Amino acid sequence: MNSPYAQELGSFLRARRDRLSPDDVGLEPGGRRKVTGLRREELALLAGLSTDYYQRMEQGREVRPSDDVLDALADALVLDDEERRHLFGLARAVRRRVPAEAGRRPERVPESTRRLLRVMDTPAVVLGRHLDVLDWNPLAQALLGDPAGYEPGRLNMLLLMFDETRTAQRTCPGWEQQALDYIGMMRAAVAGDPTHPRATAIVGELSIRSAEFRRLWARHDVRKSVSGTKTFRVPGLGNIDLFWDTYPLPGNPGPVMLVFTAEPDSADADRLRLLGSLRASR
Repeated sequence: MNSPYAQELGSFLRARRDRLSPDDVGLEPGGRRKVTGLRREELALLAGLSTDYYQRMEQGREVRPSDDVLDALADALVLDDEERRHLFGLARAVRRRVPAEAGRRPERVPESTRRLLRVMDTPAVVLGRHLDVLDWNPLAQALLGDPAGYEPGRLNMLLLMFDETRTAQRTCPGWEQQALDYIGMMRAAVAGDPTHPRATAIVGELSIRSAEFRRLWARHDVRKSVSGTKTFRVPGLGNIDLFWDTYPLPGNPGPVMLVFTAEPDSADADRLRLLGSLRASR
């Protein structure tokens, strides 16, 4: 049976091959094509590999490519730096035969991090490796709603992003990009442990009930830590545009702190302060 690491490597290679066209890599398109991206034999030629060897890699069979082969594949697939690191990480996991259960420890938020959360004057939450919300501060509660009201296991950024009952958030600018960022973070976690029960449960549920998630998940985008902007619609205050950044916390793999900030001296900063004042007055 093929290892889950080899299968993840094969899926990543297929997704990256499918997004390329002959024009992207300087090849003549040729006659009528049955595939949207490059053919396997075209990619193998560009990387200097035999078609059979490359095909076995895509099929998730136990092939252990050298770093030189990986470099050639990364160049042929026109990978960026983050994708190249992801490719090497997947392939090295296949070579090491890493146990699927490696690193499955309970996720805990250090007490020092909890203290830091409470004194921060901007919304912040702590996310586990599979985007479960582990802790939050009062401003995050005011901005995002009370996390304590969710059933156990439902307080997860990906599950919330694709929650059909939260229709208002999907009309906010930049929704799809943030969904892709969260998906990319989940992809990075899956690469480290493809059979982790929590990842399997979240991805399995969303794959069944959301065609939109299936489409975005199939892109095989990966993010270690990300930043961006997000628009929040707050009743009584209107839209608040905030920057968001992730900061790794101790542990490998470990949780990350997700922090929302406003442009200094902006209307959004004023609304964020007002939000905090309204919460305090309540």
